Amino acid sequence: MPPEASATLQAQPAPGSAAMPWIAARPGLPYFVDERGESWTPIGANEAITWPELAPLFRRKDPAAVERHLHELREQGVTCLRLMLEYCHFEHRYLERPVARFVPNMVRLWDDLFALLEKTGLRALLTPYDTFFMWTRWRHHPYNRRNGGPCSSRRRWLTCPQTREAIKGRLAFASDRWGGSPALFAWDLWNEIHPAHGGDDPGTIAPFVTDLSEWLRERETLRYGRAHPQTVSIFGPQLTEQPATVEPIFRHPSLDFASTHLYEFGTIDDPRDTVAPAIATGRLIRAAVNEARDLRPVLDSEHGPIHRFKDKRVTLPEPFDDEYFRHIQWAHLASGGAGGGMRWPNRHPHVLTQGMRRAQGVLARFLPLIDWTTFRRRNISEEVACSDPDVQVFACADDAQALLWLLSRGPLERDGRLAPRAPRPVEVRIPGLSAGSYAIQPFDTVTCEPGPCSKALSDGKHLQAGLQLAGDLAVAIRRSDA
Repeated sequence: MPPEASATLQAQPAPGSAAMPWIAARPGLPYFVDERGESWTPIGANEAITWPELAPLFRRKDPAAVERHLHELREQGVTCLRLMLEYCHFEHRYLERPVARFVPNMVRLWDDLFALLEKTGLRALLTPYDTFFMWTRWRHHPYNRRNGGPCSSRRRWLTCPQTREAIKGRLAFASDRWGGSPALFAWDLWNEIHPAHGGDDPGTIAPFVTDLSEWLRERETLRYGRAHPQTVSIFGPQLTEQPATVEPIFRHPSLDFASTHLYEFGTIDDPRDTVAPAIATGRLIRAAVNEARDLRPVLDSEHGPIHRFKDKRVTLPEPFDDEYFRHIQWAHLASGGAGGGMRWPNRHPHVLTQGMRRAQGVLARFLPLIDWTTFRRRNISEEVACSDPDVQVFACADDAQALLWLLSRGPLERDGRLAPRAPRPVEVRIPGLSAGSYAIQPFDTVTCEPGPCSKALSDGKHLQAGLQLAGDLAVAIRRSDA
């Protein structure tokens, strides 16, 4: 598209694909389904249009390489990428410049990417702004009034009427052009919302979310007869620093699922071993599941060793990082999160390792052991009793199914990874399963090998199962006499 055409660029609906159903969130079900009612789980990570694996799409330098990458992800069990419409680490990937002038090369990039997502069967969790770099590099951003934009201060993003109209203009363009694509999983309406975006007033968050959410849902429903699921993400430590932000993130009536970014200080953001970050993840997801009181899905849409990488400028050794990644993934799933969480690479180069991709594939192969379309889980990590005090339990269950992940707390190698050890017997006592017979299916999270299936009885109060544990073990438990 020639530069002179950009001023009159008009949004056009994407063609969509009849063979690829839309994804939905059902009230009272903490996992996602497609419009046919079949289970769908977000497995993936954060990607960006400037990072090595998607960068060749810009100006169509090498779209075939991007297509190969997406096919490889799909073959490895990945279902979803989290993406920002603009990633403004530098000045050459703005979606609008100036405001409301949608840059042709960027629009073409997104046209091509959505076509490739549909072709490969992948989906996108899409957020309209890279608010981290938008904040830190505000002096350059087209929305800054000094650059001809609508907003006088980055502390007025949530409250400035002119900025609100610009935000709606971007969402309208994106929804009209790409919202008809089933490759769009959901909208993250605002990345890492923060009271500072509204003059340090947490009370500005809920009205902002209400306005954007209801407006976009109505627009999509009128245009497509349905709307994509919606969420708003938050920097996880902010929830403890300002508890008033919990309500609009985990219980806002207009949002379909809850998203948090698990960058806990000292464990997840700067790991010394591979066990403490998993324990932190389990604790944080338990808290999130309990805060989302209406059984909406909960997921971590960003995590990783951000302090170690960004501030200390250290890339974790690959064997350590692979285990750190795998442990966080299973802690997230077994604690009641939807999927395994979405890593921000925080590596050089800025991509996930092959070990991480293999771990995602193992998770994908475990998923059919649980019926997610009926699993109305509650977190029971602290309620499960384990015979070995050196084992950390991560667990969620309803009255007919349970999911456990057992993790040895040690011993640790000098580099912080778990030391190999021989399998030993452990007993677990699980509360809340209705009376009857249950199939107990162990699953090795490293080799992807299911262990021998056994049977156990619940008396309506507890079910006791014997297992063999080395380093870690996932366990699927399902009613077998119904």
